[in-house]
Amino acid sequence: MNRDTDMTVSPEQFAANVKWDAQGLAPAIVQDAESKEVLTLAYMNEESLRRSIESGETWFWSRSRQEFWHKGATSGNVQKIVSLSYDCDGDALLVGVRPAGPACHTGRVSCFFNKAALDEGVSDIAASSAAEAGAESERVLGQEADASGRFDVLGELERVIAERFVERPEGAYTTYLFTKGIDKILKKVGEEAAESIIAAKNGDNDELRLEVSDLIYHLLVLLEERKLPLNEIMRELAGRHERPRRDQY
Repeated sequence: MNRDTDMTVSPEQFAANVKWDAQGLAPAIVQDAESKEVLTLAYMNEESLRRSIESGETWFWSRSRQEFWHKGATSGNVQKIVSLSYDCDGDALLVGVRPAGPACHTGRVSCFFNKAALDEGVSDIAASSAAEAGAESERVLGQEADASGRFDVLGELERVIAERFVERPEGAYTTYLFTKGIDKILKKVGEEAAESIIAAKNGDNDELRLEVSDLIYHLLVLLEERKLPLNEIMRELAGRHERPRRDQY
């Protein structure tokens, strides 16, 4: 038997395989299915798990209120379930979701916004001015990465832009773009595309690197404004690659 093969079972068998604790609960880690960001940690019992599976949206058990709660029932920030799994010990759940809004009651995208100050902590992607935005895009997109994860920075940049859309921190350039709206964002995409063309025409790869970095950043802002996940672009590209090429016939 291949131990690396994923196990898929019926909803009934899934619930039966979970090792509920003495209170009949199991921790449920909720993760954005697209960005892979951990959004929150809540608790489920067999009934909330059943409701989650049947409705396709997350239901939890509140230990403090001793009642069921449907995420987004009052706020509208529902979480559509994409995947559901339990760990190797069967005592913890992982719920992949597509969130309709912030996961945290504070209005933040994720409940995990309190960070330790490490030597190589997460820095701010969005700048406080247009000039800073270009520099930040260059820095982020130019980070060293191994071959297997060289595009991870795009997912991180997409995640931070999504946070800016929700939280709108004062002074951040990304906040400025979202506040100005779609026309401003489209104008910046057009400007950066034109500047990339000019840099390429001039044969200046250093300038081209800067301009393409700015273009990618602004394209990601546009995708967030339109609520089109980067993963859908990747799937489209993969689908095109898999189609038979015209020159094969």
